[in-house]
Amino acid sequence: MTLTLTVSDDVRTLAPGFTHLAVEARGLVNGPSDEDSSALLDDAARRLVERLDGRAPHEDPHVAAWRDVYAAFGAKPSRTRNSAEALAKRALTEAGLPRINLLVDAYNAISVAHLIPVGGEDTDRIKGAMRLVRATGREPFLTVAGGEEGVEHPEPGEVVWCDDEGITCRRWNWRQGVRTRLTEESVNAVFLLESLTPMTIRELEAAGAELVESLEKLSPGVRITVRTPE
Repeated sequence: MTLTLTVSDDVRTLAPGFTHLAVEARGLVNGPSDEDSSALLDDAARRLVERLDGRAPHEDPHVAAWRDVYAAFGAKPSRTRNSAEALAKRALTEAGLPRINLLVDAYNAISVAHLIPVGGEDTDRIKGAMRLVRATGREPFLTVAGGEEGVEHPEPGEVVWCDDEGITCRRWNWRQGVRTRLTEESVNAVFLLESLTPMTIRELEAAGAELVESLEKLSPGVRITVRTPE
């Protein structure tokens, strides 16, 4: 069954240049990071360096646009970085990008290479439709700290992805929840690629096509559907 994804009018008013692309995949094979997924991350870091050409990640026009949107809903972008900027900063350090698992490595590589926020959710753990909304402040967000589960709540007006059970990602694309994250047992997933003006729909679709290619190599036989907002 196709997952329903909606964006509220409040979010569209806040960021009229926002769009997203959803890559739904069924029959995935996940597992520990390996040489192939590490190679994707290494290549993405190399492409990032070429793209930035000596600039800091926040000086890229697309990352700067995300900073402006974060500020518009009350987040401090220099402290609360969108996922693409946070990964890019890690890619430029000596330690480099983290290795998580095959699927997370694949979408993190796309995020870094294209400087675009990308997230992956286990669709078997999503309850109902996924919605991008401005929070009331009462929505639950499951976290784990020090091995202990806990529940946080967003700031009122914060932009969040949520389903019928609670928040799946806080501050738009800042921190993913543990409930729907991709684990080594995940077999069905939706990957969300999110963009703002000045990124074009053609650039967004190119990033999506590259992700599809990586997923097909990592999981032969995977069934993939790509959707853009109507």
